[in-house]
Amino acid sequence: MNQYEQEARLETLIRRIEPVSESAMVQAQKRWDSIAKPLHSLGKLETAVVRIAGISRRADIQIAKKALIVMCADNGVVFEGVTQTGQEVTAIVAENFLTCNSSAAIMCEKAGVDLYPVDIGMVRDTKVPVHKIGYGTRNMAKEPAMTREEAIRGILTGIEIAAEKKEAGYGILATGEMGIGNTTTSSAVAAVLLEKPVEHVTGRGAGLSYDGLKHKKEVIAKAIALHKPDKSDALDVLSKVGGFDLAGLAGVFLGGAIYHIPVVIDGFISAAAALTAVRICGFAKEYMLASHVSKEPGMHMILKEIGLEAPLACDMCLGEGTGAVAFMPVLDMAVEVYKRMSTFSDNQIEDYKELGE
Repeated sequence: MNQYEQEARLETLIRRIEPVSESAMVQAQKRWDSIAKPLHSLGKLETAVVRIAGISRRADIQIAKKALIVMCADNGVVFEGVTQTGQEVTAIVAENFLTCNSSAAIMCEKAGVDLYPVDIGMVRDTKVPVHKIGYGTRNMAKEPAMTREEAIRGILTGIEIAAEKKEAGYGILATGEMGIGNTTTSSAVAAVLLEKPVEHVTGRGAGLSYDGLKHKKEVIAKAIALHKPDKSDALDVLSKVGGFDLAGLAGVFLGGAIYHIPVVIDGFISAAAALTAVRICGFAKEYMLASHVSKEPGMHMILKEIGLEAPLACDMCLGEGTGAVAFMPVLDMAVEVYKRMSTFSDNQIEDYKELGE
């Protein structure tokens, strides 16, 4: 397919996205309110379960089968010296996902989450399953990171992967990424879409020094000034200052909305992709769950823009999907209470009532 055919295909898929089921959410809230415990006492966990009911269109929550999708890609902006390490690290860590020798892989094993790394654009070929759009993006400080056609292909790839996981019986997806330089691209995308100064949304990534952070901000500002991405056109922003990993993750978020499967946001990079998806289709945010608040400064701004609050505050900034996976056991416990706990009437106790403040 050429660019116009691919864009038409994406638009056709996007038109399938509908609001979540209010009736399923009402049923789920009634179930919570009938359980023999103080009303709303599990806080954001109750909200997450109700949201899942609306997303899946059923009050009988089914999230036993979980997957983490990790989009792996390289970014040409690394050649501007915005990172501590070179692109070779992307491929090394990506292959470690396959041998359970990465943080996310170890956490997935413990949490009962199936891990699916995806080579959507690494500069090296590895043993990681290939859905490659290209061998790394171009250096956005000198030219657009990718073409519009490449950005659309990346999004369609993410949508297809979400569809595959839905067909395989997964009830919830977590999002992760691996790609040296992707806090730089994510900061650029966030700055444009949020209409915020670069210095307000850009953090140290994987531990830059003060001078390194200053240089990183300068490179991002230069790229934005050079390409003038259109804030009203998320595809334009993504193609000019984004990355293949962000495109793929945005596709997973959109795929969750298309196929009625909840998708968990990880940290800042995942959140930048989620924001991109929301700017492509506003209804997509109803299908997202927040997991934790990253240390990156733009994270709070993105969650506020999307209208989500993260249950966990662990000061994590590792990436790979680690925050999203850390949230899964907590969510499992909430679902178990929701499903198994007896009600007020079962215990012959008068129902709790809303008494106000």
